[in-house]
Amino acid sequence: MSHVMNTYGRLPVTFTHGAGAWLWDTDGKRYLDAVAGVAVNGLGHAHPRLVQAIAEQAAKLIHVSNLYRVAEQEALADRLCALSGLDAAFFCNSGAEANEGAIKLARLHGHNKGIAEPTIIVMERAFHGRTMATLTATGNPKAQAGFEPLVPGFVRVPYDDLDAVRRVAAAHPNIVAVLVEPIQGEGGIRVPAPLPHYLQGLREICDAHGWLLMLDEVQTGIGRTGRWFGFQHTPVLPDVLTLAKGLGSGVPVGALVARGAAATTFTPGKHGSTFGGNPLACTAALTTLQVMAEDDLLGHALKLGAWIVEALRERVGGLPGVVQVRGLGLMIGIELERPCGDLVKAALARGMLINVTQDTVIRLVPPLVLTADDARVLVDGVATLVNEFLACRAAA
Repeated sequence: MSHVMNTYGRLPVTFTHGAGAWLWDTDGKRYLDAVAGVAVNGLGHAHPRLVQAIAEQAAKLIHVSNLYRVAEQEALADRLCALSGLDAAFFCNSGAEANEGAIKLARLHGHNKGIAEPTIIVMERAFHGRTMATLTATGNPKAQAGFEPLVPGFVRVPYDDLDAVRRVAAAHPNIVAVLVEPIQGEGGIRVPAPLPHYLQGLREICDAHGWLLMLDEVQTGIGRTGRWFGFQHTPVLPDVLTLAKGLGSGVPVGALVARGAAATTFTPGKHGSTFGGNPLACTAALTTLQVMAEDDLLGHALKLGAWIVEALRERVGGLPGVVQVRGLGLMIGIELERPCGDLVKAALARGMLINVTQDTVIRLVPPLVLTADDARVLVDGVATLVNEFLACRAAA
């Protein structure tokens, strides 16, 4: 009997090792990984340069605390600011912590402007984490159930609806920020139509009212969409950017990056983290960014992701029961008309790891090192599963 708390509906498989986009279980069976630790393992499994860098850093320093300067942390902050165009970074251990930090920053920013009850606009179907504040910001009643009372200070509007944001602006004088995912991941790989129009509209509204535009790029960031950050598909620059998942290629590290007034809102004693930005995590992140740049994984993700989307549209896009195939880079969703959670176990049995979110959306977020041959295996496998699933339902 396991003494691990029962907080996950775990699949009946244990992996022993991996290489690139493939994993092997305790029986020696091989699996194509299209989940990548839920968009975490951008460099895949056991990338030799990452393994070497982590080992060398572990032999020198793993942790010293933020009571002292950390050279690796300063180098990572410099790199992220250079890539994003922002001014300063705070480091933590997860996406939830990064978003929690953004919420705190927005509230402190509001109080510094004399707003007694600062309020943040968030979106329906959003996912920002499972701490109390990020859970409240998350637009999932099922995830929130049982944890009331939730945290005050949020107003929710439909995603990809600029008019709804404008109506809130007219009715709520205490708004200080908008917190939004450029593409909703847990929300079903929902891409605004078009993305530049939506983010530009939000930027204009925020500028008109003196709000912070805070982008949750925990899932879309670090090359997932074929750019370093999802907002770079647009001319928009956010005030606050949150990162995690792919940043450390599996080593826990999150970041809160900001510019302008938001970059100087926190002062000593206002926010902190014991483990955040330690030498080991920052080395993993720096190595990840270096490998991605040198191997052009951004261009690879954009090109290969477009091929996968088109291939899936050809294979299943026109089938009765398929709502839409959509995505950007290697962040891809196939929405079906009916709940399709059973496909996860069906895929596992055939040596493939996929994920289903929002009950009806197959989510594919494979490693950025996925090869063209891997992609063909993925498309063939997913198309077969979808065809069989729909045929079975039709027969029933």
